[in-house]
Order: sequence, then structure tokens, then C-alpha cells
Amino acid sequence: MRVLITGGSGFVGQRLCRRLVDAGHRVQVVSRSPAQAAKVLPEGADVRVSALDFVDAPPGVLVNLAGEPIADKRWSDTQKERLIDSRINATRELVMLCEQLSQTAKAPRVLVSGSAMGFYGDQGGGEDAPTVTEQTAPHDEFAHRLCKRWEQAAAGVKDFGVRLAILRTGLVLDEGGGMLKKLLPPFKLGLGVRLGKGDQYMPWIHREDLVEMILWLIEKEHLSGPFNGSAPEPVTNREFTEAIGRHLKRPTPFPVPAMVLETAFGEMSRLLLTGARMVPQRFEEEGFSFRYPTLDKALDDIL
Repeated sequence: MRVLITGGSGFVGQRLCRRLVDAGHRVQVVSRSPAQAAKVLPEGADVRVSALDFVDAPPGVLVNLAGEPIADKRWSDTQKERLIDSRINATRELVMLCEQLSQTAKAPRVLVSGSAMGFYGDQGGGEDAPTVTEQTAPHDEFAHRLCKRWEQAAAGVKDFGVRLAILRTGLVLDEGGGMLKKLLPPFKLGLGVRLGKGDQYMPWIHREDLVEMILWLIEKEHLSGPFNGSAPEPVTNREFTEAIGRHLKRPTPFPVPAMVLETAFGEMSRLLLTGARMVPQRFEEEGFSFRYPTLDKALDDIL
């Protein structure tokens, strides 16, 4: 089976590509820098600049992970447009590919398209925070609008008979990348801190479980619509900070006041100071088995 992946050379994409190749599938990757992408992908991966370049080698499955990192730069108006365009443009290319392939009855059977926990916006923190499932109404703010437009763009594939599953991911944890790549150096120096009050929830997922979720959504023909890609036990920022400190045997005594973060990062500070008590209700209802259901188990593996 051919599987076309946008964002295939990223932190999640690299691991997904390896799993697919090991299972005997042929991997197709979209990258604006094919030569660079090929260096981190399994041997034999077919890397091209545009999804539309694969019309002559029709994929049976699409996985959409493309998008500029949301927390790398301050959210100026220009950066907001860049965040939107990087997701929307890659997704529209996949819709166009489905349209072209449908004319010869070769449309892919499924698109697993990325989204994020930001779809729900700020859902409150602390003990009284509501549990956020796939049916929870979102709070309207930039992160929600970004994810909503991303998901709406992906919905176009349904016009061509392609099953669509949306994966709203939490913070992805594993060694060598993701948020831990930035967090671990200061924590190892005893400089790990909680953010603001620390009562905001941080839905998280081990990279191995996230890849397994993608494969699950590919294989289960009856599954469509949104799925929360997070572990079943979300934690607050305070709990997350204390857990990393405990595993590294380093103190975490200090908070960073919300005002400092708001001054430093502007609107983007909402990613750090707000959250959602997101749970993977639909995955659990379908019987998905988590290899790393708790943060301690995940950190035991990673650290």
C-alpha cells in the first residue's frame, strides 16, 4: 500500500514513516526540501515537492501532518497568517489530489488529518475544569480558529468519497524532539518552572501511542470525524513540572508569573497559560489500548 504523508520528515512523521516501511508499505512524503527530508526518512521513501506530484503514483492512504510549529515565534499578524497558510495550503493540495484521482476512480480510501487540542481553546483549569471530549463546544480564540480552518479545509476530501478522520493532538512526548527537547535542558540544571498558577491542563501523548492512533484510524474503516489524540490522564502544568523534576531528581521550586509570560510572548502566551482537560473518549470507546496511559509511564520510558 502507498501512504502519502505531509510533514513526514517531522518529529511524528519520521516515526510513522519507519513504522509503515517496517510493515511493508511504500511511503510517499511531501517536502519543500526533498534532499534534506530524505536524510531523515527510511531508505526508499519517495519524496516530492507537492502532493500533486503523486498523481502518477496514486496513494491509497493520506496522512496530513504538515504545519509550521505554532510556538516557535511570537504571534504577529504575519506569523498568524504563516501558521494558517502552512496548514491550509498543504491540506488543499491533498483535496486537489483526491479530486484528480477520483476522475480515474483511484481516490485514496482515507485521509487522517492533523489538528490540535487548540481546537477547544481555553476550557479552564484546576479541579473544577470540565472534561473535554470530542463533543465539547470550543472557546473562540486564535488557536481554535486556526484548527477549525484546518479541519474545514480537510473536509473537502469527503466530496470525492474519501473517509476523513481528524486527530486533535495533545503535546507529543518522546526523546529527541517535541516539547521535551526544549524543556529538558533547563530542568536538568534545576531550572524547571511551572507556568503562572500551574493549574492549566496539558493534554499529552507519547509519540509511540500517537503513531499507533494514526495507524488505528487508517485501518478501522468505520471510524471518521474528530478524535482526541491524547493520553487518558491529562495533567496540570504543576503536575507535569513536578513529574519531570521527580524523574530527573531535580528541584522545581519556582513559578514564572503570568505577567512575565504575557510580556515576553504576547498573545502566544495563551498556549502556556491556558489549556483543556482533554480526554480521548472516542479512542477509549473503540477499545484503543494505550502503551503509555500515564505520564509517569511515559517519562519512565523517555527519561
